[in-house]
Formats: sequence, structure tokens, C-alpha cells
Amino acid sequence: MNIDHFISEAVSRSVEALYGPLGEEQLQIQKTRKEFDGDYTLVVFPLLRRSRKSPEATAAEIGEYVTAHTPEVKSFNVIKGFLNLELSDGFWADRFAEISADETFGQAPATGRNVMVEYSSPNTNKPLHLGHIRNNLLGYSVAQILRANGHNVIKVNLVNDRGIHICKSMLAWKRYGGGETPASSGMKGDHLVGKYYVEFDRHYKEQIKELTAAGLSEEEAKKQAPLMLEAQEMLRRWEAKDPEVYGLWEMMNGWVYDGFDVTYKALGVDFDKVYYESQTYLLGKDIVQKGLDMGIFFRKEDGSVWIDLSADGLDQKLLLRGDGTSVYMTQDLGTAYRRFEENHLDDMIYVVGNEQNYHFQVLKLVLKKLGYDWSDHITHLSYGMVELPNGKMKSREGTVVDADDLIDDMVRTAREMSDELGKLDGCSEEEAVAISRMVGLGALKYFILKVDPKKTMLFDPRESIDFNGNTGPFIQYTHARIRSVLRKAQEAGIAYDAPSEAAYLPEEVALVKQLSDYPNVVKSAAENFAPSIVAAYAYELAKQYNGYYHDHSILREEDAAVRVLRLRLSEQVARVLRLSTRLLGIDVPERM
Repeated sequence: MNIDHFISEAVSRSVEALYGPLGEEQLQIQKTRKEFDGDYTLVVFPLLRRSRKSPEATAAEIGEYVTAHTPEVKSFNVIKGFLNLELSDGFWADRFAEISADETFGQAPATGRNVMVEYSSPNTNKPLHLGHIRNNLLGYSVAQILRANGHNVIKVNLVNDRGIHICKSMLAWKRYGGGETPASSGMKGDHLVGKYYVEFDRHYKEQIKELTAAGLSEEEAKKQAPLMLEAQEMLRRWEAKDPEVYGLWEMMNGWVYDGFDVTYKALGVDFDKVYYESQTYLLGKDIVQKGLDMGIFFRKEDGSVWIDLSADGLDQKLLLRGDGTSVYMTQDLGTAYRRFEENHLDDMIYVVGNEQNYHFQVLKLVLKKLGYDWSDHITHLSYGMVELPNGKMKSREGTVVDADDLIDDMVRTAREMSDELGKLDGCSEEEAVAISRMVGLGALKYFILKVDPKKTMLFDPRESIDFNGNTGPFIQYTHARIRSVLRKAQEAGIAYDAPSEAAYLPEEVALVKQLSDYPNVVKSAAENFAPSIVAAYAYELAKQYNGYYHDHSILREEDAAVRVLRLRLSEQVARVLRLSTRLLGIDVPERM
């Protein structure tokens, strides 16, 4: 049953019986605020013109009618112009029976919509870092949430494997690498290539210093530094498919891809398709020509192509250089067109940091002007940067928080803290290793995903691994605690597969209400592209259950019917915790 719909129908019938058919007035019904008694609240002010009575009298009249004609509504109270309705325990018992019997609870029926989510989008000149972790976790979780809403989701990764920054790593390795390989060094391929990106920057800065000392301005020195000129020449050779440069590029990129795959696997994220900029950077030139033919774009004296967006409150935007080479916007126009056409997309979501807000604003506007109506179905899921207690990260200087190191550190810390607290007592070493990894990654993922995507966040690894408070390990431990209770019940031969006729305590009704809200949470998270909504829900459910567990005996309860009810309720809480954390990409342990 859709509870919101049920309440809306019951209130509509009552209002129409009292005051006649509803016209343009929209019933304003919302969940009752926690500080008041009730489950749903009707705002009566829009109905006063019909009732011709005071807000309090109108609310009381509707409340009396609803309770008299809708058995499921137990009582009501009026606070000024607000009618608070409370549903009966029997109503919630029926909802619990529905939840227990629904094998696909929280999974919406298929919508037929094709949605593409692009995330990760790394550069192949360096390993993944903490910023990439937020991007990957956010993209993967949003894809899971959209899937739970019935959409057909295609997860894609666009790898930036070309350009001057890639050539910098290649040139530094060629000059200073001495033939070093992942095999000879024992380093992951992406780490090895990243090492030479930093190495390039070090030597480049030295050359700039020498040139400025010889009398050049810093700007001129940056342009005239031999390393930069050589990197630019290497890029030209790459674009010309020079066999030597192309072979070096393929070899080093291969190292990086192998390294990325290890990190993705460790994070628990994957992709349905991987695109490479080396294969897409020429796309979009035909679209530029179309824009010229339509008179939307214009060509400057140097041959470059632009669009003037000043009438839209923006500026002029370069779409094609004078030498005919593409810019990022050219490629993104072509890529968007190809994706919508090839995949028959209904929606396209780009998970990209907020420093690209302007870029995506321009992209959508240009596509709109070109007549592509599907541009309205492009969403830039913009997210804030991840900062550390000691400030921002800088990849050129080698001061980033490496993703692999962070994952290893989280797992190690989880093991230490779990051992200290006795959470792994009685576990085999194999189990302890698996649980530590689960808890460490759960802590990392939850800490990042519980923050609204739009907000810049401060990441403190130690703070994230806590078995109390709003953390992943707290939710994981709650699940493990419930599973332990259920195992003990089975070992004791206590059957709880059949429904119980026991009366519900207020705390049990509250838990059923929380469980009932899960489908709405999943829907809201999809509408807002916000895994943080699911994270907040999972925490509240775990917190609520722990309070209940503390106050009420389960296995030692003497009344068999009550014991069965509590076991069945515990079972469904554990199930919904698994469902909600799965949407966040978090695994929950069976024991701790």
C-alpha cells in the first residue's frame, strides 16, 4: 500500500463530503513533525473559503469526519490550522505484514527509462586520489539508487588518456626512468606513471628558475622551458600517430589501466562501458560545422570558431581552435550527441566536481541552441571538493592522498580498533581479515556519502571508524548484532516464520513506520541525486533499533507471541539495513 496515497484519498473523501467537490484547491498533506502527536498533517488554511469557519473549527470538523469514516485513523488533534491524524496500531501491523511478504521491497517497477551515469573520469598521468574516491562512490551509489527506482542504468567511465599532461609523464619516464617498469619496481602502474608526472614538474620548475635568472619573465620562461617544448612536440607526434611515441603511450597507459582496475575492485565500483578520450577527442567537429551552417556559431579572423552567449548572461566560448584542433567543449558536444543517439537515453548524468559548473552550463545551452531537446535531460551532478585537516591536495607536487594508501590505512585502522574493542573475538583470522576490510571500507564510504554532494567536505579517517555515532561501522555493527540474535533463536529452536498476533508497543509501531518509509527514501534520493538521504535513513533506523534492543528483551521474552513479533521485526530491520547500505555500495557483516 502507498500510505501517502491512502491518507490523501481518505482526507479528500472527508473534505468533499463536508464541503463539496474540490476545485482548484490542492490538499496540503505532509508527515507530522516529530515534536507533535500524529502521523500525517493536513494544512487547512486553503480550505477556509469553503468551510467559512475558523482554522481550528475546520480542522476539528474534518478530523471528526475522517476518524468516523476511516477505521484506520485512530485519533486526531488540532494545533491552530493544522490537523494531525494518527493511524491505528492495526494499520501499522498490516503494513508490517506487507513489508515482510514483499520480496522486492524498496525496488520500484521498471520504468523503461534509459539513464547513463558518467563518473570517475581519471587522467592516466597519475593514480586515483581522495577526490576520485568521492567521485567514484557518489557515481556508483547514484547509479544503484536510480536502478532501485526502476530505471535501466548504464554506468560509464570517460578516461582522459591524451593531452599535454599525459605527455609530461611519458617524457619524464623516457628521460629519467632508466627503463623502470611496474614489474622491475614493484610499484602499481598508475603509481609509477604518477611518479614521473611529479618528476616532470620538478625538472620543469628548475628550468623555469634558470631561465628567469637569465633574464626571461616567468611567463616567457614557462613557455620556453626545453621540457615544455619537448612535451608539446611529443603531443604533436602522438596526434600524427608517430610509431615510437604511440608505442610508448600504449605501454604506459596499459600500466595505468591495470593499476586503476585494482583500485576500482578495492572500492567495489564498476562500469558497464569505458570510453577513452583518445577515441572521442575528434568527435564534435561535424556539430561545430552544423552550428556554423545554422548561424549560431561564428568564425574569427584566425579561423577559430566561437559562440556568443552574452545574451544569456555568459561570455564568448571557443568551440574549435584556429588550427582546426578540438577543445574539451568540442569533444563533449560530440560525445553527448553520440551517447543519446546510440543508447536512446532519456537522461544523462555527469558526476563532475563543482569547478566544472560553468562548463556544463555552457554545454547544455549550446546543445539547446542547436535544437537538441534532449539537452534538458542532461544533469551535472556537481559535488564539492574533499579537503583534509591540513588543507587541499596538489597532484603536481605529489601531496595528494593516494586512494590505495587510504584504503589500506582504513582497513588497517579498522582491524586495530575492532581488536581493541573485542569486536573480532571468536572470529578466525580469515573472518577477521574480511570483516576488517568490510568495516574499513564501510567507514570510508559512509563518511563520504553521508555528506550532501553539493557541500565541500573535510575528511578525517580516524573519525570515520567509530562504532558509535553517525558512522558506517555503527550501522554495520547493528546489522551484525541482529544477525547474532536471529542465529541464537535458530540454535534454540525458536521458530519465527509465522506472523504473530501480539499487540505492538509504541516503539515497535515506530520501527514499522520507519521501515515503511524506505521506498519513499529511495525515491527521494533518486530525485535529488543524493545518497546522503539513504545514509541518513540507515543511521536513523539503526539508532532507533538499538534503543529498542536496549530497552526490550528479545530472546528472553517469556511471552512466545511477543518474542516472535520481536524476532520478525528484528529480521526486517536487518533486511532494510542491508538494502539501504547496498545502495551506498557498503557491505554489512553477518557477525562482529
